[in-house]
Amino acid sequence: MAAAHHDDRPPLEGGARGLITFSLSLAVFMQVLDTTIANVAVPTLAGDLGVSASQGTWVITSFGVANAIALPLTGWLARRFGEVRMFTVATLAFVAASLLCGFSQSLEFLIFARVLQGLAAGPMFPLAQSLMLGAYPPHQRGMAMAISMMVAVVGPIAGPLLGGWITDSFHWSWIFFINVPVGILAVALSWPVLKTRESRTAQVPIDRIGLALLVIGVGALQLMLDKGNELDWFESPEVIALGVIAALGLALLVVWELTDEHPVVDLRLFGEPNFAFGTLAISLGYMTFMGGVVLFPLWLQTTLGYTATWAGIVSAPIGVLPVILAPLIGKNMARLNLRWMVTLAFAVFAFTFWWQSHLTPGVDPWHLAQPRFVQGIALACFFAPLTTIIVSRVPPGHMASAMGLATFLRVLGGSFGTSLTVAYWDHKTAVHHSELAERMTIVNDPFNSALAGLQNLGMSAAQALGTVERLLNQQAVTKATLDAFTLAAMMFVGLSVLVWLTKPVKAAAAPPPME
Repeated sequence: MAAAHHDDRPPLEGGARGLITFSLSLAVFMQVLDTTIANVAVPTLAGDLGVSASQGTWVITSFGVANAIALPLTGWLARRFGEVRMFTVATLAFVAASLLCGFSQSLEFLIFARVLQGLAAGPMFPLAQSLMLGAYPPHQRGMAMAISMMVAVVGPIAGPLLGGWITDSFHWSWIFFINVPVGILAVALSWPVLKTRESRTAQVPIDRIGLALLVIGVGALQLMLDKGNELDWFESPEVIALGVIAALGLALLVVWELTDEHPVVDLRLFGEPNFAFGTLAISLGYMTFMGGVVLFPLWLQTTLGYTATWAGIVSAPIGVLPVILAPLIGKNMARLNLRWMVTLAFAVFAFTFWWQSHLTPGVDPWHLAQPRFVQGIALACFFAPLTTIIVSRVPPGHMASAMGLATFLRVLGGSFGTSLTVAYWDHKTAVHHSELAERMTIVNDPFNSALAGLQNLGMSAAQALGTVERLLNQQAVTKATLDAFTLAAMMFVGLSVLVWLTKPVKAAAAPPPME
């Protein structure tokens, strides 16, 4: 991935720099917000559209996959059409796709609109970052990066809170409609200043075959993960066909990209250990983390009876500590051992997921929020240090390609993590339900006592059985949720090893704008 040079454009000063910082941050906030705002609305929109909650998660995964596929194209689009022009077009396209999402009347159309929204979102963050860095002098680019990261970590706070409040107070469609005024304002404020600072453009070739293989391979794999649980996995010819297409597409992609002169995904970067193991760690870590992010509000709403607003309130504390710690970590990263920082992040992730795996259906909101709050320490120590390790030994001319590929795999990991976690959750729920149901027989004294007690309260036999069945379902879903949290904790313990396969580095200054 390559983009344009900023060397011929002087930094902005005074009010112009402040205006660009605000408007670009607004656009980034809108884009980051949309990766989390839909999480707490999934049960509600699934119910309105007449689908299951697990099918409703396709609204999240479709956005993530489209976002990931668009990311490697950012550099080529910027070199071909200019960074300013592409940022403006992507932001307006994001607004238009948000309108389509809000007007959706079926799951199929909503997924189609979310794909369009994800494609538009792909270039927005890297281009906004590059334009922001270009607006600051070199000695202040660290501050620009800190501002970008601050905006990015506010999303986990605002997303669940705003999404829950909007869903309960208005209609889930408004979680998409609110993007319209925000996106238009971001463009209206940034365009007058940026239009005179367009980057140099050039006729650069694009790897069409690589791009086609990427879309086919990744798209088929995500479809297989999304539909596998519904179609009983490899008992279904459709799932088998999707698996074969994904395997062939991705295998051909690897072969093609290793030989093409202008690859859309530069796989040769994996020859550098820090990039290879760092990217693997951030992708698998984000995959595991996102699974928990999606599963937590689903469990609260489908099993514990929480509203979308309260699910958002309980989920939001994860974003508090990153806002506090991000500036401190950014300022002192050069003095710290980055591998120990990432190890700390993985240890806190493992501990908090293990903590969540001991929750019970009767737990109050305060105790639900506590592990989410502590998990913010891990979030603060995860992204910036690990990203620095990833690019620490990448040649300057390949920096943009490295950042693009690492971000692509991280975002893709998040989508895969959502699908895999929900599939695991559904499977374990069925297993626990079956195990619990086997004990509910007429020869089981506690079962008979429970039925008798409910009937003594005035329930009919059918009502008593229905009550027991609801409790059984609650227990089965809760046990499956706790199993998923336990698995996530084990994953993070294992991932701690990966970061020590990288070579020690010290944090460098903020990277230059994309080249």
